[in-house]
Amino acid sequence: MLVMSQDAKRSMLAYSQPTRSHKPYLRSTSIQCYLCLLLNSHFLTEAGIHVFILGCISVGLPKTEANWHHVIRDLEIFQNLIQSIHIDATLYTESDAHPNCKVTAMKCFLLEFHVIFQELNNNDIRETVENLIILANSSLSSNENITESGCKECEELEEKNVKEFLRSFLHIVQMFINTS
Repeated sequence: MLVMSQDAKRSMLAYSQPTRSHKPYLRSTSIQCYLCLLLNSHFLTEAGIHVFILGCISVGLPKTEANWHHVIRDLEIFQNLIQSIHIDATLYTESDAHPNCKVTAMKCFLLEFHVIFQELNNNDIRETVENLIILANSSLSSNENITESGCKECEELEEKNVKEFLRSFLHIVQMFINTS
C-alpha cells in the first residue's frame, strides 16, 4: 500500500495543477513526482525502484522541440493582452529582413521583447512575453550554428511602434515556418 505524507501530496498536487496558460517549453515533472514518491513513502520496493529508473530515463529522452506555431500562439495572446493598454515605446524593428538575415533579425526581436518584459508591470503580459522568448529561443536553437554576414546590427534598425514591431516579428516567424 502506498502511503504519502501530507507534504508529499501537496508537492505532487502543485506539480499536477494546470497553469493559466499552456507552457510547452516546460519539461515533464515526472522525475520530481517519482523522486517524491520514492523518498517520501514506502515505495522503496524493487518495483518502485524500477518505476523511478524508467521515469529518469523518460526525462532524458528527446523532447518535442517547441515550434514556431507555439510562438505565434503566444504572440496572439500578447496582442490580445496589450489591446487594453497604451504602450508608447518605440522598438528596434527589422521591417524588410532578407531571408539570409532572419536569425540575426530574430535575435534583435528577442532582445526587444526583453525590453518589453522589463518595462511592463502586468504579470499576464510578462508571463506571456517570457514564454514567447523561451519558445522562440528553443525554436531558434536549431539555427544556432548559422553565421550570417551583411546583416544590420540591432541598433541600426529603425525604431517603430509596438504594432509595427509585432507585425514585423510575425513576418520573421513566418519566414522560419516557410523554410522548415
